[in-house]
Amino acid sequence: MRALIMAGGSGSRLQNSGEKPLTLICNRPMLEYVTDAFRAAGCEPVVVISTRTPMTANWCRARGIAVIKTDGHGYVGDMVQAVQQLGEEGPVMVSVSDIPCITSRIIGIVIDAFRECGKHALSTWVVGSHVRSCRGSMPYRKMVNGVEACPAGINVLTGEYIEDEQDEYELLLDEPLLALNVNTPEDLVRTESVLQDALQQN
Repeated sequence: MRALIMAGGSGSRLQNSGEKPLTLICNRPMLEYVTDAFRAAGCEPVVVISTRTPMTANWCRARGIAVIKTDGHGYVGDMVQAVQQLGEEGPVMVSVSDIPCITSRIIGIVIDAFRECGKHALSTWVVGSHVRSCRGSMPYRKMVNGVEACPAGINVLTGEYIEDEQDEYELLLDEPLLALNVNTPEDLVRTESVLQDALQQN
């Protein structure tokens, strides 16, 4: 299954002088954690860039990672454009590029759930109590299976119906690592601490 990694945003809230996907965490670009996890899960990562992320495109090409350039008109519009450029009609994963703690195990759970749910789409949610984002406003929350949850930024969609509203299965995961979404300097510090601890344990 292909995995579209959305990496066309400017990331202004991160207050970073460079491109957000290439922000270093433990001396590795944030995007590298995400693409490595999808490759380890058996997916083909395709990084979706815009005019705001030219260095990200260069980084990907140097590492043999496919790139698709979109118009940069917003997350949903760029996702639709990318799927259409690929000519993908079957299922495709779509992920944000700022969840560097994602693992191949979590991706495998998402894929298995999609294959078993019998629907055209799947959205992934993380238990809201794990989310401590320092964004200016609280992240979007809703009740999923009776639990307050936040979107994890990983979805599966069917390319054939990419311009339509697809009936989706809502997958709730109790995975604290998925709650580490890097949007602000505070989020970055917290995520780097978690990854440093993981490196020391290994």
